[in-house]
Amino acid sequence: MKIRKTIYALALTTFMAGCVFVGCQTSTKKEDIAKDKVADAREDVQDAKEELMNARKEATAEEWKAFKNQTNIAINENEIRITDLKAKMEKTGNSIDALYAKKVEELEQKNKDIKFKVETYKNDKASDWESFKREYNHDMSELGQALKDMTVDNKK
Repeated sequence: MKIRKTIYALALTTFMAGCVFVGCQTSTKKEDIAKDKVADAREDVQDAKEELMNARKEATAEEWKAFKNQTNIAINENEIRITDLKAKMEKTGNSIDALYAKKVEELEQKNKDIKFKVETYKNDKASDWESFKREYNHDMSELGQALKDMTVDNKK
């Protein structure tokens, strides 16, 4: 029985030593593996940058013309709605509160700002057409909602 325990102890010790020997790597090997991982990560970042640059595109001439026409129509409609709001303020004869007048002025300025952005946009590879369209649509949506909110009659 004593021999059996010795054999088990020897086998266990040999097994553990083998595991430790196989599991240990030299620091040089670990450093090489880390360098390879860093190099791979840098390549991935570079690939992602190239994909992003290729994704940026300018609008085609047809897209730009259609976009410009839609923009001009929307901006003109906003100008008409703002003019109507101003006319209502003057017709009432009552002194509309300053807050209402200030909101109308702010809406008018936002409409002018959007118009200016569209007029000064450079449609080329340096600009991001998709990003510009997304921002424009967001701004127009907010302005449209604000104009709609101004014309809603809350009296019941």
